[in-house]
Amino acid sequence: MVKLKIFCYLALYRKRSMADHPKEGNRFRAPDFTQLIDMASESVGGKILFATDDFFAPAENLIKSDPPIFKEHEYTEFGKWMDGWETRRKRTPGHDWCIIKLGIQGIIRGFDVDISYFLGNYAPRMSIQAANLEEDKLPEIPQRGIRTGAAAKPEEFEAIDELKSNGWNYLVPMAELKAREPGSSHNYFSISSQQRWTHIRLNIFPDGGIARLRVYGTGQKDWIATDPKETSDLAAIAYGGVCVGFSNAHFGHPNNMIGVGKAKSMADGWETARRLDRPPILENDENGILLIPGCEWAVFRLAHPGVITQIEVDTKYFKGNSPDNCKLDGCILTTQEEEDMIKEKWNLPAHKWKPLLPVTKLFPNQSHLFDSLTLELQDVITHARFTIAPDGGVSRLRLNGFPSSICLLRSREKPMMRFSVKPGFKANL
Repeated sequence: MVKLKIFCYLALYRKRSMADHPKEGNRFRAPDFTQLIDMASESVGGKILFATDDFFAPAENLIKSDPPIFKEHEYTEFGKWMDGWETRRKRTPGHDWCIIKLGIQGIIRGFDVDISYFLGNYAPRMSIQAANLEEDKLPEIPQRGIRTGAAAKPEEFEAIDELKSNGWNYLVPMAELKAREPGSSHNYFSISSQQRWTHIRLNIFPDGGIARLRVYGTGQKDWIATDPKETSDLAAIAYGGVCVGFSNAHFGHPNNMIGVGKAKSMADGWETARRLDRPPILENDENGILLIPGCEWAVFRLAHPGVITQIEVDTKYFKGNSPDNCKLDGCILTTQEEEDMIKEKWNLPAHKWKPLLPVTKLFPNQSHLFDSLTLELQDVITHARFTIAPDGGVSRLRLNGFPSSICLLRSREKPMMRFSVKPGFKANL
């Protein structure tokens, strides 16, 4: 019976890729897919592998996480300084192109080809191709180094030719780019492909400049290849986890908590506004937990249904504004139930949620590691609700465990119902 129930939820999860597909956008208004993660950004590990030419400005600018800027009187020895990728005016046959390795590999939902500030020198046309390449089969590609003023060398062409990128799938056929406002010239392209992609090739025809290339989508992990002896972060945005509801995100979105790697600053975490209902004078209970009304919360859809066995809550950088305490609950929801909950602002009946972490004291600028209250490896969930009180910021939330297909292969263990916290910390038992 347990196997049948889990199988049904796995089938529902496979349908989510279609259910999640954003509405078709147009070029003049930011479509829904721009709310997804930029899979090519340098901030998540995106990397330029090759570019035919970087004369005026290197292709690495394409994947900067910050918006492009313009410096009116800034020049280099090669010409006008531009915050984007700009090639020389081509005087030989062919066209320019570059190859980007995605930092987050998965399903691409749309592109933003931004030509802001390139009003007199942007590429008039472009196309985008994509491939799903195995990491251990990639050729050795020369390091790019400092590229301004340079063009690709014969040995770089020889190495990159092994990827046979000319034959990659077209996600965007050749299309014209349109310039509008100097600082806001976005060209949006929706994608309907449900395949997993690891690399893209941006072609410009024949030459010119592009400020930024945003590749919006959702991560996708190869769960079949997962080692059954190792836990995975089931909420990781790189694997397909996503925040589907929250109470407050005044200074930072909850999706930041499930981001790639360690947080870089407070801006790279979830931070709420100070609650206005906090009492004039604060008091603790016997366990050191603040006696204070109100809380803030965020709900996450896991990248894969599974069992959470360990929880990491990191408040790094939040030194004067970390929460006093937190708790975590989980539940199983179908696609329709999730949609209904979003409309109801996640007013989910209490009996639906099962506790994974009770109300637990947190400390500023620290990493906290806890064992989940999961009783056995058949306690599968699809969604997790992280609650902090009364308010504040958290840099990272890691929900480590086993995807449900692997749980069925493992013995019915019963993890200790205590918290294992890193040395120097106390847990509220």
